[in-house]
Amino acid sequence: MFSHIMIGTNNLEASKAFYDAVLGTLGVAPGFVDRHRIFWRTPAGTFSVSLPINGQPASVGNGSTYGFACQSAEQVDAWHAAGVANGGSTCEDPPGVREGAAGKLYLAYLRDPDGNKICGLFRMPKA
Repeated sequence: MFSHIMIGTNNLEASKAFYDAVLGTLGVAPGFVDRHRIFWRTPAGTFSVSLPINGQPASVGNGSTYGFACQSAEQVDAWHAAGVANGGSTCEDPPGVREGAAGKLYLAYLRDPDGNKICGLFRMPKA
C-alpha cells in the first residue's frame, strides 16, 4: 500500500544513530544520507527522516504512530532495547502481549529522539 514514509527530524545524526540501531534489529541495512534526508530501503518500502524543507522545526504528529513489522516477540524486545539504548524513550505500556479484535499482538512503543511515536509489532500465531 505504501511506497515510503518520511518523518521530520531536527537532528540528522541522532536520527541516523537511532534508526540504524532500531532498524538493524530487523535486518535493515544502515540508512544512507542524501543531503538533508536519510533513507532506509527494503523490498517492502522505504522509511526516511528529513530536515523540514521549509526551514521550520520538525514536529511530531499528535495521534500518529509508525509501526515496524517484527518476526518474533524476541525481535520486538531487541528493537525496543536498541531504541532505548540509542536515544529513544519508552512510552505506552511495557513491551508485551495485547489482545484485541486482530488477535494477540506482541507490541513495544518508543519515542524517537525527536518525539515521533513508533511501534514494533509481532502478530502472534493463533492457538
